Amino acid sequence: MQATVARSLVFTGVGLHGGAPVRMVVRPAAPGEGVRFHRVDVADRDPLVHARFDAVVDARLCTMIGNADGVTVSTVEHVMAALAGMGVDNALITIDGPEAPILDGSAQPFVDAIAAVGLAYQAAPRRALRVLRAVRVENGAASAALSPAAAPTVAFDIDFADAAIGRQTCAFAVTPEIFSHELADCRTFVRRTDIDALRAAGLALGGGLHNAVVVDGAAVLNPEGLRRPDEFVRHKALDAVGDLALAGGPILGAYHGVRAGHAMTNALLRALFADRSAWRWEPAPPRADAGGAVAAERMAAE
Repeated sequence: MQATVARSLVFTGVGLHGGAPVRMVVRPAAPGEGVRFHRVDVADRDPLVHARFDAVVDARLCTMIGNADGVTVSTVEHVMAALAGMGVDNALITIDGPEAPILDGSAQPFVDAIAAVGLAYQAAPRRALRVLRAVRVENGAASAALSPAAAPTVAFDIDFADAAIGRQTCAFAVTPEIFSHELADCRTFVRRTDIDALRAAGLALGGGLHNAVVVDGAAVLNPEGLRRPDEFVRHKALDAVGDLALAGGPILGAYHGVRAGHAMTNALLRALFADRSAWRWEPAPPRADAGGAVAAERMAAE
């Protein structure tokens, strides 16, 4: 069965890149609606933006989606990761600006809020996207691939010259329990040497040590240090979960990113959907969050 959030969730903060204050509310939505963003500050154009892979209009440093009227919402990857990771299929997200709040730089605040209210299971069948054959995109040393698998998994490799990051790898099944305990708290990161250039370009204006890990060579500049020794690569996996959520449903396939970013994961989804022999929609398997959700699904069906 499909699911939405049981009650509305309110988030306030600033956008990572624009730095402007923003209020965002994740609201319940009807079965089959998927995830949509509603720009409540827009009155002269279509304010609705669908969270879909083919709505991505920029993915250089974050994921920005837009509609035919040019209305956009950026930095959607963390809230999308939380929704997908926790098993939310349908949500209407009202937002009063062009960028989602960065909060602490991870998906943990979103996950905590969803967990606090729970899910409302809906009397509508859930579908999943099955990967039928491997699809891969690459650019130099970077690559992203999806291959057939029985359930959603995400793996990532990174390799940075900065000694604080270095070479890291991770691999996880994507279930609500694993996402919430292994990936959700991992924060976005930046190298100190890149900050001036980003701000000169009008980016990272809302960033700081309170919402990003900043590294300088071998040093982590955040006073509290890292939340996990491999927080960097786990955050990349978190981002991938959010970007893959733009497929429109859980992916029964294995994702592997190597030095990949938002743009490459989006290119991978576009390559997958362009090859009709590489995928199919099918009824989703029972949810992985065990007895409570399975029982709730059965009750919703009765």
